[in-house]
Amino acid sequence: MQTMGDPLAASAILAVMQLNTNVFTIFMKFSNERSKPFMSTTPATIKDIARLLGISVSTVSRALKDHPDISAETKEKVNEIARKLNYRPNALALGLKSSRSTTIGVIIPEIVHFFFSTVISGIEDAAYEAGYNVMVCQSNEMYERETIVAKALLDHRVDGVLVSIAKSSAKFDHLTLLQDNGIPLVFFDRVCSFIESDAVVVDDYKGAYMATEHLISIGCKNIVHLAAPENLLIGELRKVGYCRALEDHNMAVDPYNIYLCDTREKVEEKIHRILSRDPKPDGFFAVNDSTAIAVLQEVKKAGYRVPEDIAIVGFGDGPNTTICSPTLTTVEQNGYEIGYEATRFLLDRITKCNTGAAARKKVLTPVLVKRESTDRKV
Repeated sequence: MQTMGDPLAASAILAVMQLNTNVFTIFMKFSNERSKPFMSTTPATIKDIARLLGISVSTVSRALKDHPDISAETKEKVNEIARKLNYRPNALALGLKSSRSTTIGVIIPEIVHFFFSTVISGIEDAAYEAGYNVMVCQSNEMYERETIVAKALLDHRVDGVLVSIAKSSAKFDHLTLLQDNGIPLVFFDRVCSFIESDAVVVDDYKGAYMATEHLISIGCKNIVHLAAPENLLIGELRKVGYCRALEDHNMAVDPYNIYLCDTREKVEEKIHRILSRDPKPDGFFAVNDSTAIAVLQEVKKAGYRVPEDIAIVGFGDGPNTTICSPTLTTVEQNGYEIGYEATRFLLDRITKCNTGAAARKKVLTPVLVKRESTDRKV
């Protein structure tokens, strides 16, 4: 009692009590955290499983791999804790160990484009069957962005890349950089002719030839071609197919009937000038469906009948071709098959490590799908 009356002694006792309180608080906090291992916000590791079960990390690793040296009881305990912790193997660590990420990259111009969305479906199905993941990037038709995403895929250590080049791409150092780092490339649809690599495409020349010949067969005499930029091989091949069909039917190729016009915006900008020419066009072959549908709508606004006055053919066979009025004759590309076959090419390069083998090219046969926009009585 006398000690409690001593101010110095009382201060010392209070300090000790406060210290004990702090230690107890810290102890309780640590104990609570240890008693609630499933509430962690960070991904669980095999070290966490080993700590909770009081066994070695190597034992946990072998139990998760169903190693025969580990007892059934231990395996059951390890897997039960793993489930409760929502444990997932570290894919990056496994990839570093095996020198593979089991991930392939895809560079496409536009995700919203129906054709490219069907290509992605084919890619993902082929990749899934082989146990691979897919990382999809879009260039938005911009060379600068295509360069950025190519380097990002390199940094993420993808095992291979599927690419369809952007309209504005004229240099391809970013793609050769991938090859220089041992990453195989496979082109689809839009191919770079300056890089030796596998490719899967539709026969653009044949598709354009069939479309133009069909317009000739229904009596069109002045056929306009709405073309893609010539730096895109698909644009050049479709223009050549258009020209050859005219020549084979003894019709002159008028350079003034070929317009760089591959979007709705460009159609709206140029259509009135095209329609004001003499003689007026009586047929249009557009490089893609969206351009063809824009033409169909604009010529109807201008008072022309489709197909009686002007017949129209597109390229792609997207879903809008069957709901526009009249429905659109077009060339089917089969994007799903392009994506699927391109992925099989790429996986073959990856799994067989034959990046030095000769480049392969698969050309799919297009199909002309006839609908109301060319249903003209001859």
